[in-house]
Amino acid sequence: MRRKEFAVEDRREAEKFLEETSYGFLGLVTESGDPSVVPLNFVYFRGAIYFHGSQAGEKMNSLRRHNRVCFSAAREYAVIPSYFTDAKYACPATVFFKSVMVRGKAEIVQDPGEKAEVFAAFMRKLQPEGGYSAIDLNDEVYARQIRGTAIVKIHIEEMTAKFKFGQNWPEEKRASVERQLLERGREADAETAEQMRRYNKPKPADNG
Repeated sequence: MRRKEFAVEDRREAEKFLEETSYGFLGLVTESGDPSVVPLNFVYFRGAIYFHGSQAGEKMNSLRRHNRVCFSAAREYAVIPSYFTDAKYACPATVFFKSVMVRGKAEIVQDPGEKAEVFAAFMRKLQPEGGYSAIDLNDEVYARQIRGTAIVKIHIEEMTAKFKFGQNWPEEKRASVERQLLERGREADAETAEQMRRYNKPKPADNG
């Protein structure tokens, strides 16, 4: 059962995570009727998930037959070892993370203008520093690449998100783990401590 305290009710929070993340997993039904999960790069653009790939192959054939899909993206921030909170038992070991899952229908984009806009969105996300010519359909090199590449759009019908940063813990326990993360000092530990503070802000007092 999903823990309510980890559920993200603000859709914009989930969308922001999708905008910041470049890798996800597409769930689809193969031509044979079997389930399949495909890892791929994606961009969240104008309220939809887009990805690109070859015009042919099992993934595209499957999408042409079964257009209902799910898609998920996740990021592991930090492993919280059991000894951070319990000197004896392994049970408290956990992981702090963010995850988003969507369900919807996949559409193979045909319009060259939309495809060009999606390619531009990919480049802004993956190469924000620039260093390339603007994507222009009047440029035959770009036009040829756009014609030869498949772009798939997932129309989102449902989006759910789960961000886990100790929301179910008492304040004293969170403070202790935050301190130990900062002392450990691994790559994302300071960022994890920041996320703990962000998603565990004290609730305003009810003066009514």
